[in-house]
Amino acid sequence: MTKKNFHSVPKDNRWAVKKEGIVKPLSMHRTQATAEEKTRLLAKKAEVEAVYHNKKGEIKDKDSFGHDPNPPKDRVH
Repeated sequence: MTKKNFHSVPKDNRWAVKKEGIVKPLSMHRTQATAEEKTRLLAKKAEVEAVYHNKKGEIKDKDSFGHDPNPPKDRVH
């Protein structure tokens, strides 16, 4: 079974933390930073990717917490 990634996305003037394939948000946050921190914690615990979206809903960044034997070089962090 494939593990599902976690996303922080804009929703109704707030920020939602969602798991891929699930419509209902896991949590709602007033700031993008708090939503991204929650996304990061959940992804790290589940060993999947944390995907961060901008205000337009476009992917702006990702963090991978899986066990990739050949990880790409991270140019952001």
